[in-house]
Amino acid sequence: MMRIGRWGMTALGLTLMTAACGATNPEAGEDATPIKRVPTPPNEFTPVELEATIDDLIAELNKHATRSMQMAIVLKDATGFWAPVVTAANRALGDLGVIGNVIGPISQSGDSDEDEALQNDQIAQVVEDGAEALGLAPFNDIQTAAVDAAVAAGVPVVTLDTDVASSKRALFVGTLDKAAGATAAQTLLAMLPPAPGTVILHGNENPAWSNGIDRTQGAQGVFEAAGYDVLVRQSTWDDGGDVEDVDWMQAQIEAADPPVVGMIGLFNISYRCAIAAEAAGKPDIPIVAFDFDPKTVDYMREGRIKATHTQRQYYQGYLVPYILYGIKNIGLDATRQILAPQMVDDIRVNTGLDVVPADKIDAYNDFLDSIRANQ
Repeated sequence: MMRIGRWGMTALGLTLMTAACGATNPEAGEDATPIKRVPTPPNEFTPVELEATIDDLIAELNKHATRSMQMAIVLKDATGFWAPVVTAANRALGDLGVIGNVIGPISQSGDSDEDEALQNDQIAQVVEDGAEALGLAPFNDIQTAAVDAAVAAGVPVVTLDTDVASSKRALFVGTLDKAAGATAAQTLLAMLPPAPGTVILHGNENPAWSNGIDRTQGAQGVFEAAGYDVLVRQSTWDDGGDVEDVDWMQAQIEAADPPVVGMIGLFNISYRCAIAAEAAGKPDIPIVAFDFDPKTVDYMREGRIKATHTQRQYYQGYLVPYILYGIKNIGLDATRQILAPQMVDDIRVNTGLDVVPADKIDAYNDFLDSIRANQ
């Protein structure tokens, strides 16, 4: 059955709401219904170790009686990059047989303060409505007080994609940005002539966005250690960003000394690097990208972008409900022990990164299709 809670279309704003079927504890003398999930089809991009960890968690949970509970997954968005998270979270809720909603705006207000305040209201609302566990993709530390209030009410919180490190959340699940930036840099480094040379990095230098800073510094450190000069372009997200970013990078390509020998984009607007190189008359500069934006894929098919690096947001969305269920059923310490192969410390669960060469686009699309994770 589809059970619809009242956490979706409320005065909190325009949200996308989905739900899973409810489960009840078995009657005395009955066997617990085991958790089952559809196996992931084998593919060269299947994260084998991550899949094994999920299976281990399910195996441990199946040693215990099923538990009826409510949980909520609150996202900063529900479209584009976030669509696979919605798909995966709903699949996990269905596997577990819990009552739950995935909540996220289907259009941003354009006002960051308003969006952050809306999410704080959503967190408070789902706790008031009876959620026993909360998965949260926060905007930033603005969510600290709301997270701490949920925890104080007995609701464990697991963050995904972006952390609220200053809060009392139990765990963070996502990409480790500094390591991700370094991985992308190593991909490009293998394509570069020996130093000296200049590398243009389309990244972030705004300290208000810690994830972007970490990813940028991770990449920058690799190139500088290898002896290259690095020019960082602060990515422009406002209207007109395509023109501003491209004009800046084009000018640097035309003027840099030593010459530009490579370019790297660290966000979903990485394709701007290819536009800038073409505008400067240097279409053969090796470029690597981040994320799987359709424009990036188009440039990959043309051979202009050599590889991209994609976050496993599907697995973030899939893991979080299982982790929350584990925390409530077998405890945080036992859940953490099972997750240990994917953890870098006591708090952070690393879902890793997929490196996709340009000649593997179709294979990667097949993998995404197989888990219904295409954006």
